[in-house]
Amino acid sequence: MKNKKLATMVAVGLMAALCFVGNYLQIKIPNGVLITRIHFGNSMCILAGLLFGPLAGGLASGIGAGLYDLIDPMYIISAPFTFLSKFAMGFVCGYLAKRKKRLGSEASHIVLSGVVGQLTYIVLYVGRTYIVQRLVYMSEVVPALTASATNLMTSTVNAVIAVAVATPLYFALLKPLKMTYFRDIIEERSESESKWYVKLGAAALFIALCAAAIWVYAANHE
Repeated sequence: MKNKKLATMVAVGLMAALCFVGNYLQIKIPNGVLITRIHFGNSMCILAGLLFGPLAGGLASGIGAGLYDLIDPMYIISAPFTFLSKFAMGFVCGYLAKRKKRLGSEASHIVLSGVVGQLTYIVLYVGRTYIVQRLVYMSEVVPALTASATNLMTSTVNAVIAVAVATPLYFALLKPLKMTYFRDIIEERSESESKWYVKLGAAALFIALCAAAIWVYAANHE
């Protein structure tokens, strides 16, 4: 058990570093008062979830992307929300990828896991964009929708890149990594389904944390 915990910590640190570095491979696109980006950070978030499952994948995604925001003055006040939304991406992707019940063939199961993880992030990111535009920048509905649509387009491009890059990397790394210290984590599968009320409570808590992160952003915005 101790070895597994240590391996999980190492996996989280390694993938968090890759998520962090992936964010620097980017193209920034001005979007009114905001800046959106096309980058490779999401590719590493999806890869973390596919390889190491929901908890390790979610933590690596959130820590790596959140650290990037903390270092960049442009995004520093967005760091709490970034951590939560990227955590959700890696967690959902990893949760689906490690299910015992496959969604079709192994390849289609992995691709669908990555796609759903990306869709989770897109919903959170675009929703946050609209809320910030309306409540923080006091934009009218049409400008807020325009900014949200721009972020939706770039997020969709990022999603396609993420799945296209992470999927072949997953299959390329799967066998070699199974011969390492990470084998137990990679081969671990979900034993049972959580009760519906546990999932509902977790979803409610997550939404509350996202709302708190947006409030922090609004409170610190000049």
